Amino acid sequence: MNIYYRLLVLAVSITGILSFTGCNKTQEDASKSATGTTVGTEIDDSIITAKVKSKLLADQDIKGFDLKVETHKGDVLLSGFVDNQAQIDHAIMITRSIEGVKNVDNKVGLKSDSATTMGVKVDDSIVTSKVKSSLLADPDIKSLDIAVVTNNGEVQLSGFVNNQTQIDHAIDIARRTDGVHNVINELRVKK
Repeated sequence: MNIYYRLLVLAVSITGILSFTGCNKTQEDASKSATGTTVGTEIDDSIITAKVKSKLLADQDIKGFDLKVETHKGDVLLSGFVDNQAQIDHAIMITRSIEGVKNVDNKVGLKSDSATTMGVKVDDSIVTSKVKSSLLADPDIKSLDIAVVTNNGEVQLSGFVNNQTQIDHAIDIARRTDGVHNVINELRVKK
């Protein structure tokens, strides 16, 4: 029964990703062919992302962590926080095992040693929501390409954007958000 549920979640995730990929096209996307990104590449990247996420969720040592996966032209960016280095190494190994993955850029950090209470987790969720909402509301940033993870008030931004100006602007938005103590920039400019 559990395997059927996982397969259903995987199928729905892949379908959603593939459907969503075509829904957020703008005039700016018309110039993507100049940078070498095609619809086929975007679909391949979406499939790789879905496979990596599924494998990480299925793994007993990794599944409880909020790891973000972003893929651009086969290069996978992992970000988030885990408890120890062995879990980071294991997540990288799982990611490298996926067909189509060219490189793994590891930006996974270790959770701080201070005890995390339920209140801190709730506060972190609220901070994450505030940052995501601010990014989504900003017309100059394509926030759907930016992952946000918060751990004890420390916000990690990761993903791929079009230029350095978008990176600087996203960092500024995160820093100005109430409850953010520090911002870790793991954003990359698309190649």
